[in-house]
Amino acid sequence: MKIQADQLIRELSSLTLSHIQVVENLKTKTPAELNHKTAPESWSALECIEHLNRYGAYYLPEIESQILNTDAVSESTFKSGIIGNYFTNLIKPKEKLNKMKSQKEMNPLNSKLDTTTLDTFLQQLNHTISLLEQSNKISLNQTKIPVSIFRYIKLKLGDTFRFCIYHNERHIQQAVRAVNTV
Repeated sequence: MKIQADQLIRELSSLTLSHIQVVENLKTKTPAELNHKTAPESWSALECIEHLNRYGAYYLPEIESQILNTDAVSESTFKSGIIGNYFTNLIKPKEKLNKMKSQKEMNPLNSKLDTTTLDTFLQQLNHTISLLEQSNKISLNQTKIPVSIFRYIKLKLGDTFRFCIYHNERHIQQAVRAVNTV
């Protein structure tokens, strides 16, 4: 995938702003609605968001550290890497979703959660917007972020943003579906 860097940042920022609106809407739901599950092994809306919080707790500090410590200047075009594009396309929401197994530490199943889970996620989303703005000044191609499950594999910053934000989209849709089945 090849795209103008500023266009990618705008698109990802727009998607993240839409996530903020959805989560603000989730905050209007009752605790029972937010904790409702369609089956014992499925995730509630809050568990979906907690899963994202756990990924954000890893990726956002990594991204911020690389943004602050890189000297690679921005270029006009972002070209996705093979691995980054593969992971992003794998996680992107589709009509027929492929089920994925979460790492044990990233699986929030049966966690005791309340609306502070949503507040934490909103803070992460706002931090993401800030990081996207800061990334306008640096290389989305040369700045690299270690992958959470295999730290020796590093993705381009642009691919890391794509992966994280589409991962958010996937589980936000799942959270909305969980709330709508109440």
